[in-house]
Amino acid sequence: MKLTFVTPRYGTEVIGGAETAARMLAERLCLRPGWEVEVLTSCALDHLTWENTEPAGTTVINGVTVRRFPTASPRTLDYFYLDGKLRVAPAEATLSETRMWLALNGPMCPELVDAVAESDADVIACYPYLFATTVDAIAAAKVPVVLHPAAHDEPALYFSAFRRSFRDIDGLVYHTRAERDLMEDVFSIGARPQVVLGLGVNEPAGAGRSGGEILGIGDRPYLCYLGRVDEHKGCGMLADYFAEYKQRHPGDLALAFVGPVSAKGPDHPDIVVTGTVSEADKWDILGGAQAMVNPSAYESFSLVVLEAWTLGVPVLVNGSCAATMEHCRRSGGGLWFDSYRTFEATVDRLTGDAPMRAALGDAGRRYTARNYLWPSIIDRYTAFLTGVVERGTHPRLRTARLELQSGGTAYVREGGGND
Repeated sequence: MKLTFVTPRYGTEVIGGAETAARMLAERLCLRPGWEVEVLTSCALDHLTWENTEPAGTTVINGVTVRRFPTASPRTLDYFYLDGKLRVAPAEATLSETRMWLALNGPMCPELVDAVAESDADVIACYPYLFATTVDAIAAAKVPVVLHPAAHDEPALYFSAFRRSFRDIDGLVYHTRAERDLMEDVFSIGARPQVVLGLGVNEPAGAGRSGGEILGIGDRPYLCYLGRVDEHKGCGMLADYFAEYKQRHPGDLALAFVGPVSAKGPDHPDIVVTGTVSEADKWDILGGAQAMVNPSAYESFSLVVLEAWTLGVPVLVNGSCAATMEHCRRSGGGLWFDSYRTFEATVDRLTGDAPMRAALGDAGRRYTARNYLWPSIIDRYTAFLTGVVERGTHPRLRTARLELQSGGTAYVREGGGND
């Protein structure tokens, strides 16, 4: 069985939930006897610019064959203008407007789409829904296509270009039940073959160092955020809430932001911003935290929540995020906040009650071991893909190839209407 992943960017240096998830699946599937795995992706690593920084051609990364294709153009300011306009009323945007948004959002990779059209794969898996590479690949493919949406409730999800595109998928792979319910509410595609798969969690790989030593704070207690330090991820809100908390509750508690910084990091004497760290340092910092905080309202899975639980570390999540709330409610491994007041109360509980921290962490550890170990994840995934291939390709509309003003090529289904 040959599986081809299509992702907008790919590599060990890419820090992104969906792209990391695709890489984790690809690296494990290529070890499965009887399975051949390749990845089609762009020459870009930066999702903000889509600059071609990697050479075009074929390489092998951790056993996976990776074929890179150049982007037609970097992202321009036109994208931000149109995005600001359409997100006010996304469901009312026209089909042509949302197709233009896709082209400007990018990455536009006409050679990649041609490779999809000519692919000899048994099945193609696109990951995630949001980018032009996914929509174009769905339209161009001549073999069954499975979509990993990695969706959360955001304005772009309601664009008619996605609604039109998703008619042509042959299967859906979800991270959580909440993601499945959201996609069904928006697109009514429950009749398509689908599976709630999630992801497996790697074994902790710390070096046994003190997290406080790595952070330069000694033996002070600390909370930990792990991931891209970005306003979109709720980091600004978390920094503001923590600063207010420290004003009301002076003491030794610190907060560590661990991960690549997309914008200027928060400036506060009790906040440490590490930037990107090694895998060993990541695990050691996480293991020493009193709690791992994920303030993002826009997650489709949140692997870092499960990583915290593998170490018995409780979590604190945003009550507006359906995916992380699902994990906490099903596991009993964490608390949540929906305002500064609830943030203050939950931080007080987590930092002041060691037995409760241990109980939450143990519950999370059991939940992770029960649901998210890699061997069972891969078994379920390969069984699902095999079933999709056996059913064959869903009947599709005729494809038209459009040359766009952005310099790229889009494959779209012909037919009128705005749905």
